[in-house]
Parts: sequence; C-alpha cells; structure tokens
Amino acid sequence: MAKRAQQPKKKVWREWGESIIVAVALAVFLRTFFFQIYKIPTTSMVPTLRPGDKIFVSKLVYGPLIPFTDIRLPGVREPRRGEVVVFVPPHDPHKAYVKRLIGIGGDLVEIKKGNVYINEEMVVDPRIAKYNYSTTGDFVEAGKPLRVPEGKYFFLGDNSPASLDSRFWGFVDEEDVVGKAIFVWWPPGRMGMIE
Repeated sequence: MAKRAQQPKKKVWREWGESIIVAVALAVFLRTFFFQIYKIPTTSMVPTLRPGDKIFVSKLVYGPLIPFTDIRLPGVREPRRGEVVVFVPPHDPHKAYVKRLIGIGGDLVEIKKGNVYINEEMVVDPRIAKYNYSTTGDFVEAGKPLRVPEGKYFFLGDNSPASLDSRFWGFVDEEDVVGKAIFVWWPPGRMGMIE
C-alpha cells in the first residue's frame, strides 16, 4: 500500500520537474533570440527613460546574436538614426548601455552650439533636435567633425550633461548592438512606446 502511495507522488514531482525544465528552456530561448528586459540605472536618457524604468528590448529588429559566436541572424532591418538602442560599449564589455543612435557608418558627426550636425546638415529629427548636446568628452572637440567608420555607430544620451556616451569612449561595433528599445513596461505610470 505504501509503495502505491509513493508512485503517484513520484509522478507528480517528475511532471513538475519536466514542466520547470521546459519553462526555463523556453525562457532562455526567448531571451536569447527574441527580446530581453532591462532596468534603467542612470539619468543619462532622461526624460525619455528614467532610473528604475523597465524596458522591453527587441532583438529581432536588428537580428539576434548567436551566443558564444560572432554570428548574427538576419534581422528585419539595420539600426536607424534617432532610435534608442541597447548595446555593449567598447570600454566595458560586461555592461549593456542604452542611448540614442546619432551616427552610422560613413556619417560625418559634429556637435555645434548644442545641435547635432550630420554630413554638415543640422539634424531636425525631433527625437534628436529637441535636446541640447555638449562637446564634453575625450572623443569630441567643438568645431571638429568625426567620421563614423563603416560597421560602427555613434551614440549620445538624451541628457547630455549626465551621459557617458560616444563623446567619451568612441564608436560602437555593429556586432555589439543588442537590440532596439521598444517599450517601457514598468512603472505603470510610465508605460508606453519609446520614441
């Protein structure tokens, strides 16, 4: 009688164990190839993103990177100027940063009187033009444009005085792009699409 009572108990534990393994495998698969959740730690992207905001980042838009390789699966499209992007910066390979994409490969980028100029034209895209950018940093100088190398990107934070961005550490390799910041999902009062 005791053996019969133990058999259903073992079966229940086995079913729970299998369910947990499948759930973990599915979560790892989704996180690796589809989306990831990040928490904003600094004020570098205020007012677009604030400390404590939790965001969904789509890896599918630009194409997910296969773990432990340099192989990127095809995405829907390339990153576009003005988008908020999550990436791994060149000076800190163990952290993910979130900033606004300003310059793409081949662009001539200059910050002049608080405005961004791309290829000698002042940027009028409101996602970029509404912020006042400074030339503080080791990588940029007032009156000296930078040419973004092919296969690299130049990023700035929306809150320029508080942002550690490409002005300080330079360009980001395209293979270090993680994904496009899509949506703030927490806190509820901040919920919405990221522009």
